Amino acid sequence: MKNKNKPKIPDYSNLGRDKVPEEFKWKVNDVYTSMDEWEKDKSLLLDMIEKIDILAKGWTSSPGKMFDLLNHLDELEKKEYRLYVYSSLLVDTDMGNSQFQATKGEMQTIDVNIHSKLTFINPDILKLGKKKIDEYLETDPRLEVYRMAFDNVLRRKKHILPSDKEGIVAQTGLFSGAPGKAAGMLNDLDIPSPGLTLSNGKKIRLNTAAYSRHRGSKNPGDRRKVMRTFWKHRAGFKNTHAVLLDAAIKNHYFNARVHHYKNCLDAALYPDNIHPGVYHTLIQTVKENLEPLHRYLRLKTRLLKLKIMNYDDIYASAIPEIDRAYTIDNAKDLLLQSMKPLGKDYIQVLQKGLNSGWADIYPNKGKRSGAYSNGSIYDLHPYVLMNYNGKYSNVSTLAHEFGHALHSWFSNAAQPYPLSHYPIFLAEIASTFNENLLVDYLVKTETDNRLKLFILDQHLEGIRGTLYRQTLFAEFELSMHREVENGKTLTHDRLCEKYLELTRQFYGHKEGVVKVDKYIENEWLGIPHFYYNFYVYQYSTGIAASTALARMVLEGGKAEQTRYLDFLKSGSSKYPLDTLKDAGVDLTTPEPIETTISSFDEIVGEMEKIVEKIEQ
Repeated sequence: MKNKNKPKIPDYSNLGRDKVPEEFKWKVNDVYTSMDEWEKDKSLLLDMIEKIDILAKGWTSSPGKMFDLLNHLDELEKKEYRLYVYSSLLVDTDMGNSQFQATKGEMQTIDVNIHSKLTFINPDILKLGKKKIDEYLETDPRLEVYRMAFDNVLRRKKHILPSDKEGIVAQTGLFSGAPGKAAGMLNDLDIPSPGLTLSNGKKIRLNTAAYSRHRGSKNPGDRRKVMRTFWKHRAGFKNTHAVLLDAAIKNHYFNARVHHYKNCLDAALYPDNIHPGVYHTLIQTVKENLEPLHRYLRLKTRLLKLKIMNYDDIYASAIPEIDRAYTIDNAKDLLLQSMKPLGKDYIQVLQKGLNSGWADIYPNKGKRSGAYSNGSIYDLHPYVLMNYNGKYSNVSTLAHEFGHALHSWFSNAAQPYPLSHYPIFLAEIASTFNENLLVDYLVKTETDNRLKLFILDQHLEGIRGTLYRQTLFAEFELSMHREVENGKTLTHDRLCEKYLELTRQFYGHKEGVVKVDKYIENEWLGIPHFYYNFYVYQYSTGIAASTALARMVLEGGKAEQTRYLDFLKSGSSKYPLDTLKDAGVDLTTPEPIETTISSFDEIVGEMEKIVEKIEQ
């Protein structure tokens, strides 16, 4: 029965941008008040780019000249980010606007040109050498903010090419992303969508959005039909996808070889000073601890009233969603309540962000789907894109994205510009940390056992998708790169074989936990992250770090709160593993991963107890 008192959530999804009330839009005018102002700043940026050649002459001959160039590049980068973010904000809320698309494309081209122009910097730093750089740092304290950057260049000495060669390699950026873009076009636009009739007689066109919506259907027959139809149809394009993925991985290999790295993994991890052992420890520890995942999947099988779970059933919610809607004001209040363990300073910034035009709340016609946080404008504030629909999952997403946003805000506020951008390796920690605190608050305060069960199930699904599934992806990605490094070409047969093998292993196919049918071998075709060059493992290490940190804050006191806030403020002032060690998490050991898996197992146990109460 539907709840007659359920609050109504505004729906602007079929309306133009101009029909959405201003209170629900992000304030793009905080960046530029008009496109004319944007154009003027772009002209200034182009002038700044021209000035690089003047400042570059003899830039390492004295500390003062060195600072002048580096400071100029900081100001240039800040202006470039501001221009790019403005165009992105406009495009993402009105994707059909060709003028907005053109401005964003223009900024992407300018970015490639800037990087091509700066290839002299690292070779010149290497020529100057550590001894001279130390003298300059002593002589001119203004250079201190670049110490980490100097250290990172010197550390990578054998991997940096002479400037003329780096210039040539930089130009490959104009086309190196083409395989990933082509795969995206195939998946999102060019592959025709098969038709399908659901059990209720409704005919649908099974595009990517419809697949995501219907794969978790309450009807087992529908979700089976959706999963099998979608992936068997996609299999017709696996030859093209294999060629594109092979090209992308070979581009990674080219960059690794030309920069004298032993292999692609080293090349991807070395710039952030991440030891490859972190990657291997993650895979090994997760694979040694698959039983909690299997325990959860067995519980899910029982709750779904299935004799055996098929992989087709993975996305079905084990708990029917409670008919409860959260208004955006409800969601904001839940965030503010659940983040109280972080103290007054955090709450004040969060409150400001939620109510001062940082976020674009509701979907409108032509707005991009999904959610993200963009925190790259140093002297302003982050922006958060939402497509809020009132479901609990959107409350969790709001917590997630504002975790990113406040990470950026605290980092920008605490660090000078050159040290303000936290590395990608740390990017998914603050977001999932907020999800942990939200779940903890709701489980402690919610009285409806069914809703509590639903929230816990959603949380476990998040960990399944982030820790277990992304680690599966990480092993698959490592396997692909090793094939190419061994002189082989990635064929669809090999890719399908490896993906099926790993999926069956992770989901307990042989143990009878989940039956993974052969058609699942095609699922790799739809994973865009395989083009991102060892990106996915950071989702797994991120959830492990955030779970450990959340446990420390919730079980600790002022000291643990301060350590976490110091983590948010750290930016790139240290290498990421050192930043995490200061916060109390050591990812060179299995401990944070084991803590996350232990927490996962405890929640499964809590769910089992609630199920028993409900059944009684």
